[in-house]
Amino acid sequence: MATRREARERALGLCYELDVRHVAAADLLDDLPAPPDQYAEVVVRGVDEHLPEIDALLAKFSERWAVDRMPAVDRALLRIGTYELGWQRELPSGVVISEAVELAQEYSTKDSGRFVNGLLSRIAEELRA
Repeated sequence: MATRREARERALGLCYELDVRHVAAADLLDDLPAPPDQYAEVVVRGVDEHLPEIDALLAKFSERWAVDRMPAVDRALLRIGTYELGWQRELPSGVVISEAVELAQEYSTKDSGRFVNGLLSRIAEELRA
């Protein structure tokens, strides 16, 4: 059983793949040789199911950044973080944001951590006020 951090990391890879391959979560998950951790699957399915609402929130709070112009890894992390903030209410906002920032610093550009932090913080204020 993976840790929550490992599950988020796996969800990041899968959400990235959803985005670049333009496939549905069910199709992607069905084609995997081994199923991901349960939480990773919940996140991937949740992001896919709520993608229009998630992208609308990202567009609303990302100043001068079109969602489709964001780096793909950042976009996947922001979608995961927004899903967790909006639909996984039992998770503390600080944990969701910190995990997303750490993954951005590890897998994306040098400025991605600040970008992800700022955007998810504004979304958290809206969703969890």
